[in-house]
Amino acid sequence: MAKNSIGPLPQAILPAGLRSRIVENVNGLQMHILEAGEAPGSKGTLLLLHGFPELAFCWRHVMPLLADRGYHVIAPDQRGYGRTTPEPVSFGDAIEPYSLLNLAGDMVALLGALDLDGIDAVVGHDFGSLVAGTCALVRPDIFRRLAMLGTPFAGAPALGTPLGMPLADDPIHAALLALPDPRRHYLLYYAGPDANDEMWKCPQGVSDMLRGYYHHKSADWPNNHPHPLGGWSARQLALMPSYYIMPADQTMAEIAAANMPTREQVKKCAWLNEADLEIVAGEFARTGFQGGMQWYRSAMRGDMARGLGLFAGRQVECPALFIAGEGDWAAYQVPGAIDVMSARLARMPITPHFISGAGHWLQQEQPARVADLLADFLSEPLTRR
Repeated sequence: MAKNSIGPLPQAILPAGLRSRIVENVNGLQMHILEAGEAPGSKGTLLLLHGFPELAFCWRHVMPLLADRGYHVIAPDQRGYGRTTPEPVSFGDAIEPYSLLNLAGDMVALLGALDLDGIDAVVGHDFGSLVAGTCALVRPDIFRRLAMLGTPFAGAPALGTPLGMPLADDPIHAALLALPDPRRHYLLYYAGPDANDEMWKCPQGVSDMLRGYYHHKSADWPNNHPHPLGGWSARQLALMPSYYIMPADQTMAEIAAANMPTREQVKKCAWLNEADLEIVAGEFARTGFQGGMQWYRSAMRGDMARGLGLFAGRQVECPALFIAGEGDWAAYQVPGAIDVMSARLARMPITPHFISGAGHWLQQEQPARVADLLADFLSEPLTRR
């Protein structure tokens, strides 16, 4: 097992009610987790899974709100992130451990290491939504409810569905480059060999890079007005902002710099103050971003589709919830994905909830509203659908 070179987050920098520790023997990892509320919680246990480029710390606003409602809340730094081994990760490291099935296996192993035989809900945001969905799909005996934030999860393919080619070979990439204003898909960029260094060692520094990136995808950026796209075509995808469909000659750090908020906007940003940003930026400045990018490399070479093919035709059995920010393009970046999820993922249709005043980082931008929706969902009778 890889040894952790760094300990938990200092208690002095954590919000009130949060605590940090390292959990041993988690599917070959030493896993850093944040916790809130007492264990066992009077209303149960919740597992919160972050996306990219975030950490367990990015649930800091929601965790105390759920703990105040009687829940024991756990948020890990997932594989390749923060204070969880392996850190740091390089482009040449193995990709196999970052498949969706193994990432879900990390969560099963974490619960085992914590002596938990099940949890009341797994909640995932961004790429964490796909891990949470996989957990609920493959182990309904352990994960009793599923909540997905921002990114739809389409689930397992239908029986007899060809798994198809790797996403990296999709003709859409050539079509995007052939546009009059050549573009490239952010997934292809993140899966490439240069993205980590271009973001980690960017001229403006990791803190300003993240500030610009977070602002660009939030409701604070005035041009985030998402809507369903007409199809999987280059012209339709190019309607999305540059953080998803990038100018072919720009790096993500350059895009973040071009969309940096003003000093006045930073001062008014209540959901991400300078002290909290420095904690997140300090972690990524130490580790780089490659650990998260290994997830994208795994997805782009087709591991996601092949792994879920084992569960072809299976639906999520537990109650499921989907929440997105009204200013978040993630719900629409794959045309039709939200409709497929709503109609086919679970045995009962999923009605999406959209939160006003939130972009992609809804659990940070509107934590009270997210906590309220989760609490309402958790209060519903637990019945198999």
